[in-house]
Amino acid sequence: MSIYIFLERKSRQEIIANEILMLLRANKKYSKEVSLFEPIGVDKDGETVSLVDVIEMENKEALETIILKQDIKELYQAFDNCLKDNEKTIIGMRYGLLGGKEYTQREIAELMGISRSYVSRLEKKALERLRSELKKYGV
Repeated sequence: MSIYIFLERKSRQEIIANEILMLLRANKKYSKEVSLFEPIGVDKDGETVSLVDVIEMENKEALETIILKQDIKELYQAFDNCLKDNEKTIIGMRYGLLGGKEYTQREIAELMGISRSYVSRLEKKALERLRSELKKYGV
């Protein structure tokens, strides 16, 4: 790759990054969240350009990572908002949330001093609550 192509590509990336930064700063006073589909300008053909268009052109994996991080954030919000303490403990242990180890229902039952079938019922109930809470977020 020639140095001119490298510099041109780097310059284009810096311009895009600067535009995104300016948009985020401008919208900061209105909200802490920015939509990926919010218009940020127009292209040379007069078509509206959004953040998702810019990100998608540069790197599809970056867009998928952003969406995944948002989904994870919403999962943890639902986890905190709708579950009781014992349900949080069971779901957290069962699926290794918050960087923890994954446990079987039997292991959880032994650690909590309850039956495996009760762990199973609480897990099922908690997952149903999480599902309905996440539907509110559109996930």
